[in-house]
Amino acid sequence: MTAAAAPDDTWPVPIGEAARRAGVSARMVRHYEGLGLLGTVARTGSGYRQYGAAEVHTLRFIRRARDLGFSIDEITRLLGLWQDRRRASAQVKRIAQQHIDNLGERIAAMQAMQRSLQALVACCQGNGRPECPILDDLAA
Repeated sequence: MTAAAAPDDTWPVPIGEAARRAGVSARMVRHYEGLGLLGTVARTGSGYRQYGAAEVHTLRFIRRARDLGFSIDEITRLLGLWQDRRRASAQVKRIAQQHIDNLGERIAAMQAMQRSLQALVACCQGNGRPECPILDDLAA
């Protein structure tokens, strides 16, 4: 029998409920905890993890950062800045700008791959014959 989901204002909650509220899987919660992105989580007497509102808020932060493509290293730095009320926003902006620059480079590389593949596909007859410029290019 499964336990009913707790109302969103009931704390603490077990890992499955924390994951649901944060929009991640329980596996990812454990992973983030193992990476040190979450502080030490309270446990019941029988060893089950118990998550409070602060941990779920942190998990949402991590999920949103991952949705934007930040790496775990970048997320670690962003979390540290988020938790430091005396931070300079210039530090946060620098991380975000570096990420934007990296995304631009990756997009340009993917567009170049797309153009190369489009050219190869355009050269391929796509018929029953064995000649294939796509395979010839891959084998070169």
